[in-house]
Amino acid sequence: MTEHAPSLLTFYQGWQTYQQSLIEVIEPLSSEQLALSAGSHQWTVGMLAQHIIANRVWWFQAWMGEGNPDLAPIAHWDPSDEVEVSPRNTAELVAGLKSTWDIVATALGKWNATNLDYIVQPPATLKEEERPYFPPHTRQWIIWHTLEHEIHHGGELSFILGEHGLPGIYGNF
Repeated sequence: MTEHAPSLLTFYQGWQTYQQSLIEVIEPLSSEQLALSAGSHQWTVGMLAQHIIANRVWWFQAWMGEGNPDLAPIAHWDPSDEVEVSPRNTAELVAGLKSTWDIVATALGKWNATNLDYIVQPPATLKEEERPYFPPHTRQWIIWHTLEHEIHHGGELSFILGEHGLPGIYGNF
């Protein structure tokens, strides 16, 4: 009898819950609320959301080749990207969260634990000066890094919203 290994989505179910919480926090925000920040030199709520969305495309698509190539331009939504990007509105951010979650969920749904040790080479599009900072990584590292990155920036996003009397990912705390 052949034993079927469960997909990684089984082990990352909490990420889907976190994804839904991100949508629920972003969806009701006005453009003024997306422009809130913790300080004059800090990223805004909208910039943090764009960064989370872009990061998914960067790691899952640019690095691991997952998802629809038509979504590749979303990687440039990152406020730190060299390409000048205008702030996205609430509808665009929610659509970005949904479309990039599809990339993540589809990939996690097709992989299992035996796929975690696969070594992923850096994308060919990296500039020579970037290569020392982006060595090859295991698929497991990329998945974890993407998730912990979202948790980190989601915390910042929640902090900013809370400072302005708005609910964050875990409500009003």
